[in-house]
Amino acid sequence: MADMRMVLSGLWVAVMLTYLLGDVLRLMAGHVTPGEIGGRKASQGMWLGIAGIMLIPIVMVVLSLVLPYPAIGWVSIVVAVVVVVFNLTGLPYVGMYNNFLIIVSMVFNALTVWYAWTWVSTAAEPHRRRPLRGATAR
Repeated sequence: MADMRMVLSGLWVAVMLTYLLGDVLRLMAGHVTPGEIGGRKASQGMWLGIAGIMLIPIVMVVLSLVLPYPAIGWVSIVVAVVVVVFNLTGLPYVGMYNNFLIIVSMVFNALTVWYAWTWVSTAAEPHRRRPLRGATAR
């Protein structure tokens, strides 16, 4: 199997692109009023909060590649669960496409939890693995 760091990083990229696709479709469908969130004028603090939320998958891409093992596994599990809970609080969203994309992102988050959990609970870094039976050291 591919390096687990690359798998986790790829899953976070998939989450990020799914969110971006939803944003583009919301704009194209006319479900967005510029400067407003939930029918009221958005403050700079609200925009800052949204920016922070949208940075989560981007930061996780980087952390998946640089954070030491096993910390990255646990961080991935916690962040993926938090993101799913956050997205669940907003259901249902406007538009079938939006609900579909949120479900897709939750599937990516579930895969992140699964891969991170199995990695942390059953595997070690490649340099720590014991050779297969019958394999000779060179």
